[in-house]
Amino acid sequence: MHNNLIILAGGASSRMKRPTDTNNLSKEEIAQANRRSKGLIGVGPNGRPLMDYLLYNAKWAGYKKIFIVINEEGELFKEFYGNNDKDNDFYGLHISFAIQYIPKGRMKPFGTADALFQAVEQYPELNDDDYTVCNSDNLYSIEALYALRKTKHTNAFISYDRDAFDFPLERISRFAVAKLDENDFLLDIVEKPSKDIINMLVDVQGKIRVSMNAFKFNGKIIYQFLKNCPVHPERNEKELPTVLLNMLKKHPKTAIGIPFSEHVPDLTAKEDILIVKEYLKTYYVELNWEEYIINDIKKNI
Repeated sequence: MHNNLIILAGGASSRMKRPTDTNNLSKEEIAQANRRSKGLIGVGPNGRPLMDYLLYNAKWAGYKKIFIVINEEGELFKEFYGNNDKDNDFYGLHISFAIQYIPKGRMKPFGTADALFQAVEQYPELNDDDYTVCNSDNLYSIEALYALRKTKHTNAFISYDRDAFDFPLERISRFAVAKLDENDFLLDIVEKPSKDIINMLVDVQGKIRVSMNAFKFNGKIIYQFLKNCPVHPERNEKELPTVLLNMLKKHPKTAIGIPFSEHVPDLTAKEDILIVKEYLKTYYVELNWEEYIINDIKKNI
């Protein structure tokens, strides 16, 4: 099992910065949403950020080395998680920072694939190892993170049951759908499929599967596809799903979908802040960093 987790936190958070009609947010919450990276918005009972909860789950899933990809103005991350560029100790986790620089001529970062590529360029040892990569604004469960860490497959992603999400239907309909073969190997990713096409994408369990950008990659295999990732023609970004699909053209049946049926709390827009706060109050009464007191995770995977 590998010990490396790369957390992507260098995005522009454009949707979070949009105006909102909700009247239930405090001035401080609105200010944080407009200024901070989404993973640093204070949603915990004591004002601690969502990133704390992701790191907590990562620790109890067994990860040791955490690489947080921040943007060029991401110094606030260091105030929370360590002033050094590398190997900060945070409750036993070794946290290092990579910077996603914005290319000349662009106003915002170049996408998730570019973020990961810049991270492995700054920490080239990752290219000789396996690693997990995920978003900073999703709260992946301990079980999901552990499943990625323990899988023996070369590459993998968490293949979520779309019906298990506690999101509005309109939001769910925007998710890209994974096309899997009878053994759960990834064949394709279909963006915004029509109802007719969706009926053709159900897996062997009769479920519609989506990715929430939680991947396990083999560093040696994925590197060239990160380096040569094309720009998405509509979104003008380099994206991890593109990297994955290009890799599969040369290395078919090397990315397994690990089926999960659970909700994934998400901070995309201001309206999500209160929802995530309530979720944390219900499911994370306290963070016990010294002892995992809920159950033995390895018995449940």
